[in-house]
Amino acid sequence: MLTSEQQLESLDDLRTYVHDILCQFDQLEAGAFRMTEQVLLRNGKPCGLYFCLHGPRAVRFSAIWETQDNTVLFYNSGGERFHKTRLVAAPVLEMAAA
Repeated sequence: MLTSEQQLESLDDLRTYVHDILCQFDQLEAGAFRMTEQVLLRNGKPCGLYFCLHGPRAVRFSAIWETQDNTVLFYNSGGERFHKTRLVAAPVLEMAAA
């Protein structure tokens, strides 16, 4: 599993980064497939974001930004983790949940 560090200033930067990593992993053309996201809640408060890239033939790749440890975990279509990124600086999630 590959591990890296990133500094992302905004939620748009995070979305772009996640989309690019998921596309690069399976050699998909960036921008050719849609990505959805969902705010994850713990005790009614935002604690992360779940990203899902909807690839060809109903294949899905996912990533989870976990805000407590400030890491993004990337998963292939089989649910196996293939990449982990620690965010040095990250956007504020409350803005996304509002």
